[in-house]
Amino acid sequence: MKLLALDTSSEGCSAALLVDGEISERFELAPRGHTRLLMPMVRELLAEKNLAPAELDALAFACGPGSFTGLRIATGVVQGLAWGLDIPVVPVSSLQAVALGAMDALDPHEETGIAVAFDARMGEVYWGCFAARAGLPVALAPEQVCPPDAVTLPAGPERWCGAGPGWQYRSAMPVDVSERIEPVDETLLLRAAWVARLAVIAFEQGKAVPAEQAQPVYIRDEVAWKKLPGR
Repeated sequence: MKLLALDTSSEGCSAALLVDGEISERFELAPRGHTRLLMPMVRELLAEKNLAPAELDALAFACGPGSFTGLRIATGVVQGLAWGLDIPVVPVSSLQAVALGAMDALDPHEETGIAVAFDARMGEVYWGCFAARAGLPVALAPEQVCPPDAVTLPAGPERWCGAGPGWQYRSAMPVDVSERIEPVDETLLLRAAWVARLAVIAFEQGKAVPAEQAQPVYIRDEVAWKKLPGR
């Protein structure tokens, strides 16, 4: 399978190309450089593997939650490429992708909980809770946005670890949450390679969608995305 994955949902900008199980990636920390960097990354990855865009089987992107502007950039690029190439898109949760990265970085035991927190601005965090099962992060509760003092841990795992820059607000979280989380990695930023790994599995499960259904997930209901004209 040949799949191209993109992420611009956080301060990092990245693209990853998965070809028959092998992943190559470009990543750069560039809070305001996503538009400038993303397509050159894509071209470099394809050139390295001597692939034409028409040879891709599917696209994937981190659909959110995350930076509203960043999500729109990746969504627009994915919609345009998928429309032009007539190939499907696999949307991947940004929180779940970071949970997968946490499994690589923190090596949690089976059934350990992974609490992922992003800074949602306006005094809130994006919050997602997952369990490490068979090498993958499985969602334990719906993703949400809320103040740090309102986060909760779902029942199930006895041990928990934390990941994502939203953990800078750990001191504002309820004690019964913050004291149960160890270790915590606040430095984990989303990478397209994690998106690609999850996307391949989702693709095999029939979760790919056509271009017009590749939509960002903001969680905040008042934010709406309008598709580009003609798409």
